[in-house]
Amino acid sequence: MTHARAYTTQGAAATMQISGRELAKTVVLWAGEEIILAVLPAPNHVRLDKLADEVGKSVRLATEQEFSSLFPDCELGAMPPFGSLYNLPVYVDESLAADEVIVFNAGTHRDAIRMRYDDFVRLAKPSICSFARKE
Repeated sequence: MTHARAYTTQGAAATMQISGRELAKTVVLWAGEEIILAVLPAPNHVRLDKLADEVGKSVRLATEQEFSSLFPDCELGAMPPFGSLYNLPVYVDESLAADEVIVFNAGTHRDAIRMRYDDFVRLAKPSICSFARKE
């Protein structure tokens, strides 16, 4: 899907005329000494304490400066949730399973991919757990 340039997930949802719940955002985090990706509904926030319990390590948000070089083929902040492309583990909040279809950034602030949630799980092979907080 191509849409008007949007720099936030909620802005992207509005330009695509979809619910923010359908839009999955990718958050880059440090888990101990490794970078991981967390995927959750756009309106939600990562509960770092809950994800740390799942991962078994302390978790903190990575800064753009810390992760920008890891995604050379993507615009900053528009990384797709496929950690295998970048040798990174992926954690998906279980609340996304409630949606038959999810939409996520495809490496730019103008392009998105719409895919069945089950197909995403089959391709991305994420760890599925509970770590999202609704806002």
